Amino acid sequence: MRIRDWDSNLKVRLFGEAMMNITFWMFFPFLTIYFAEEFGKNKAGLLLVFSQVFSVIANLMGGYCADRFGRKRMMVLSSIGQGLSFLAFAIASSPWLQSPWMGFVSFAFAGVFGSFYWPASQAMVADVVPEKERSNVFAIFYTSINIAVVVGPILGAIFYVHYRFQLLLVAGAVCILLGLILAKWTRETAPIQKTATVSNGGRWYYFLVNQLRDYGLIIKDKTFLLFILAGVLAGQTFMQLDLLIPVYIKDFVKNQTLFSIGNWSFTLKGEQAFGIVLAENGFLVALFTVFVTKWMGKYYERNVFVLSSVVYAISIVIFSQTHWIWGLIIAMAVFTFAELMGAGLQQSFVSRLAPEHMRGQYFAAASLRYTLGRTIAPLSIPMTVWIGYGWTFFVLTVLALVSAGLYWVMFYSFEKQKVGTQM
Repeated sequence: MRIRDWDSNLKVRLFGEAMMNITFWMFFPFLTIYFAEEFGKNKAGLLLVFSQVFSVIANLMGGYCADRFGRKRMMVLSSIGQGLSFLAFAIASSPWLQSPWMGFVSFAFAGVFGSFYWPASQAMVADVVPEKERSNVFAIFYTSINIAVVVGPILGAIFYVHYRFQLLLVAGAVCILLGLILAKWTRETAPIQKTATVSNGGRWYYFLVNQLRDYGLIIKDKTFLLFILAGVLAGQTFMQLDLLIPVYIKDFVKNQTLFSIGNWSFTLKGEQAFGIVLAENGFLVALFTVFVTKWMGKYYERNVFVLSSVVYAISIVIFSQTHWIWGLIIAMAVFTFAELMGAGLQQSFVSRLAPEHMRGQYFAAASLRYTLGRTIAPLSIPMTVWIGYGWTFFVLTVLALVSAGLYWVMFYSFEKQKVGTQM
């Protein structure tokens, strides 16, 4: 399915979200280092865990609201809310005020609004794209994000240290602009009967009771529950890209030469080395996502999901054994291949499991892989103080291998469920 044949909603989103993602990735990868320096590793890790608890709640509420009140409405409100949060963060890093605590609270609110945005945006794709084309469309959006991951950190490495205030201002303005673009040039795609506001019968808790009941039905789906659990464990690996890995590289990469020509050499410090490794990840994803998604589409999903977790484990082992910049580059290439294997297939798998009228909630529940995973993942930072980098990487490797086992069990359950339905 070519982009020119896409629904107009998706074309508008592809352009608007690309602008937002580039500005976001100009500063986001460096925030873990910023918080670790301001608060210390122990406190920074625990604060990041705390902030993600609210994102988990927002993610579930976002899925419910996307089904009940509409995809478009939730995406517009979330974009504007995220923009205002970044503007507050900018004020906290301005020439007139330096407040890490205000910056952290603003960052937490930005994460909450981002969690509201995600399930609505994914459900909108499922609403307007035929099932057989979804994995490719999801892969193109994923590629767009990772083009931003290439461009953003490179620009961020140049501007972030001296112009953090200006970058955050631009990020806030771009998010608000995205909200206005979505409001003007997109239409609602949710089933009509679900976009109407639900009467609360005068009871303030009616909304929450209904939401918990619907998610209770989802969690009773054994296959889906295993999918979430496996994803949370695998997430402990790939979420270290902007948590443990930048801190690890900063601590161990000291003035290494990337390459030299004659008497001239290109030497890197920790933050610059991380920018190179992160840009490599984004470049490889942008270049190969669609290709690898089509390649993996030829194989049974179970084997792809399981092998992806195993390859993640291998990449973590490589990271743990090297401080050499080229060794880190090789480790990131392996890491990225694991990421690409499931990039489009996992979202397509969710859309197959989800009933049409509950797509937003299923995508919200599915993205618990990320929100719950991101809630736990920052513990890796204080773990390096408690047990050291070696044991921390070992724990991450074991979790990735356990997730591979859970994916295997999940597909066994899925096949039994399909057989039972056919009988």
